[in-house]
Amino acid sequence: MSLVELIAQADERGLAASGLACLDRCVPLLGGDDEVLRPLWASLADDSAWAGSLEKARGALGMARSGEDEAALLARRMLDAVPAERTPNGIRAWADACSVASLRIHRLLDPAADGTSSADGLETGRAGGADDASPLVAAELRRQVVVLELLAEHGTNGLRRALDVSVEGRRVLRAVVSRRARGRG
Repeated sequence: MSLVELIAQADERGLAASGLACLDRCVPLLGGDDEVLRPLWASLADDSAWAGSLEKARGALGMARSGEDEAALLARRMLDAVPAERTPNGIRAWADACSVASLRIHRLLDPAADGTSSADGLETGRAGGADDASPLVAAELRRQVVVLELLAEHGTNGLRRALDVSVEGRRVLRAVVSRRARGRG
């Protein structure tokens, strides 16, 4: 099943986990530590206060900094767009936007790509045609699909594995960002 189809069929918790996982993998661009979004993950597991956890995360990640590159600005927009209330329509729109933004970020940062971000290419990948995707983008597509499949198949019990998938992706992106910074410095 394509990523677009999985998003269309996901329930509110699956959508929230999908968007949160995309944001979580991009935290290195915002200068956040690995635990900054953990309270939001916990609120998905126990249905506790999403809004309070969201405000703490936003406070910890601070405001936009001048000089942020396009990838960091996309990550910042994902964070800014998180709905304060987990309503199905709000979460669905946010999760879909996070999917696209995260893929675009990975495309921008992929050393094997030319640094451009074709919306058509990303949409083709989301629709199931990822054959020509760069390695970092293809891996991000797989992670997004796995998160949605885990939540669809296991519900709340899939959250732990979805978080593991996100942590793996965050490590990869952190390494890419670090390598990129060394290349500039």
